[in-house]
Amino acid sequence: MPTTWVDALLNKRRHQGAAPFPHQAAFFLNNPVRRALSKPARIVDDIRLTGSERVLEVGPGPGFYSVEIARRLTYGQLDLFDLQPEMLAKAARQLERAGFHDVGFTAGQAAEGFPFPDNTFDVAFLAAVIGEVPDKHACLRSLSRIVKPGGHLVFAEAFPDPDRMNVQQLRDLAEPEGFEFVDATGNRWRDFVRFRNGEAS
Repeated sequence: MPTTWVDALLNKRRHQGAAPFPHQAAFFLNNPVRRALSKPARIVDDIRLTGSERVLEVGPGPGFYSVEIARRLTYGQLDLFDLQPEMLAKAARQLERAGFHDVGFTAGQAAEGFPFPDNTFDVAFLAAVIGEVPDKHACLRSLSRIVKPGGHLVFAEAFPDPDRMNVQQLRDLAEPEGFEFVDATGNRWRDFVRFRNGEAS
């Protein structure tokens, strides 16, 4: 069991694709330099929220995007789902400091299915997460169940994530589960990919 952030990162390197980014090293994910370079507000703007959606953020880590999503949900609700309870606790602190208290937190493995009723969410957002899920097809199958018909599934993938998936790989995962490709924007450094759920449960 890793005890320091150095041990945790070395463990992640040894198990590429099989382990999430360790909570012990969360400061690498949520710091002013990364915030200035990645511009999370701009990424969240691209989700095109209207303010009334119920949004599921899968693998929020320490809440790098979570506060920006919550800011846009005037009448909606944000739920966070992460494998690591420690990451959820860090995200909760970020949200509370920003004044957002009505947020759902659920710990679990995305590959084992999401413990939410059918057709719960208008949007599911995954940023640099799907590459770390051991059974990606099972994860997408569960997302197709809990995202409403006509709802959106949104991926943000970026360099230098070692588990980064490209647009075609994301399409190969999402489309067999009933998600229809909407659009993709980006460059060699990042991809932002949107799908619409065409499946009726």
